Amino acid sequence: MGSAQPIRSKKEIKELAAYYLSRGEIRNYAFIVLGLHTALRVSDLLRLTWDDVYDFTQQNVRMNVCLTEKKTGKTKIVALNSAAVKALKLLARQAAHRGRYLIENKQTKRAISRIQAYRLIRDAAAAIGIERASCHSLRKTFGYFAWKSGVSPAIIMEIYNHSSLEVTRRYLGVTQDDKDKVYRDLRLF
Repeated sequence: MGSAQPIRSKKEIKELAAYYLSRGEIRNYAFIVLGLHTALRVSDLLRLTWDDVYDFTQQNVRMNVCLTEKKTGKTKIVALNSAAVKALKLLARQAAHRGRYLIENKQTKRAISRIQAYRLIRDAAAAIGIERASCHSLRKTFGYFAWKSGVSPAIIMEIYNHSSLEVTRRYLGVTQDDKDKVYRDLRLF
């Protein structure tokens, strides 16, 4: 089994998110959207509760989420973009309850397992023709498109809480085509 790769096609990303939305499976849609737009590890995504993302006093989705990363123990603040907020608002109509997990198993009222999360991604990816995708692909996709849009790898490294730029470079999934494009497109005069 190879390492997870980012999804490099915006068309495939839209189709992946739309797969569950079109089926009315809002929890699964929200999981994919949050995975793509927050760069959180699956272990951190699954630990999120409604109290983390929803202000019950104001009856609205928070614009920032503060959490302690399970792997690093570091505190992290994640700004939610409009796509993440929209997905959370859709999910809130069905499931916003104090103290409950955001991505919840309906039977156990606990967070879905990592295996269930992987199956959600795998099944949606297979349905739209993506050969290999995993929960980690969502995290890597965030970094890949941030890098492609001009965000400094140093900032991406900080977002990921990586200890070195080398680790971030591997995450970005830079291909020979990406390098070739730089050579072809760079004009110094």
